[in-house]
Amino acid sequence: MARLTRRHFTMGAAAAGVTTFSIGGARAAEFTYKFANNLALTHPLNKRAQEAAEKIKDETKGRFELQIFPSSQLGSDTDTLGQIRNGAVDFFTLSGLILSTLVPTAAISGVGFAFENYDSVWKAMDGALGNFIREEIAKSRQIFAFDKIWDNGFRQTTTSTKPITSPADFDGMKLRVPPAPLWTSMFKAFGAAPTTINFNETYSALQSKVVDGQENPLAIIDTAKLYEVQSFCSTTNHMWDGFWFLANRRNWDALPKDIQDIVAKHINAAGLAERNDVAALEKTLREQLISKGMKFNDVNATAFRDKLRAAGFYTEWKQKFGDQAWSTLEASVGKLS
Repeated sequence: MARLTRRHFTMGAAAAGVTTFSIGGARAAEFTYKFANNLALTHPLNKRAQEAAEKIKDETKGRFELQIFPSSQLGSDTDTLGQIRNGAVDFFTLSGLILSTLVPTAAISGVGFAFENYDSVWKAMDGALGNFIREEIAKSRQIFAFDKIWDNGFRQTTTSTKPITSPADFDGMKLRVPPAPLWTSMFKAFGAAPTTINFNETYSALQSKVVDGQENPLAIIDTAKLYEVQSFCSTTNHMWDGFWFLANRRNWDALPKDIQDIVAKHINAAGLAERNDVAALEKTLREQLISKGMKFNDVNATAFRDKLRAAGFYTEWKQKFGDQAWSTLEASVGKLS
């Protein structure tokens, strides 16, 4: 039987800063579902999610309401991953690299220096590699991923001490990384000292000098105001990262089929629109961040890829991911190991 969610609504609306929508009158929605993410409201992901929520509520004639909880309001990434698994949260956008703590092969899209550009990213993620990862996520039986992965962008390295111009500049550097083994492994291969810190604690860790630097796409560096606590931004493009739009399977199955179809249609369309937003932002954010005091430099990816290859990074992760996953990746990006 479909889930009635008046209790769910009361709990959700009590959270500080919750974003809700009221379209076509004040009648309470039959289904009120919570969507959690770790990004600021100003990030394209939340802007497009808000638009999708409005369209879903309108098309379902008020039967379905999507409440958006940005900026880790419901907990850290690791906390919210637990909540999406047990159904306390209905939807959650999460990097495949962090999701790999539950679904190991979800991290394969983040292999260091695998993608040269967005053409190779979308060829893989809208094709065989994306299909493979979604099937692996579905095997968890607790969650599933929508068809279109949202863009987080190519990740860049920021520091407070010195720019990164070559692999040797990472030597001994205390670098914040998300809670996922692939990040730790890659930066250790460069000789850095990676420190696992959840995103909602990153600004304070940089401010207090617990770590010297971090790595994130430009959109997050800007919206999280990391330029206030970092001096240099090196465009390493070391990983492409995306957000899987995840749903708790039990809660999803509680929805009538017609509502499922409407929600999925607008969520996937919003994901495609968000990709375009992030691509457009990349063209302007560098200049914006320079105006806010950051110093930029570009790097030669070949030297970093060669360092990882010499350190055995690709060979190690080929063994961890398995031949099927690795061959699916290399079919899209070319030979790595």
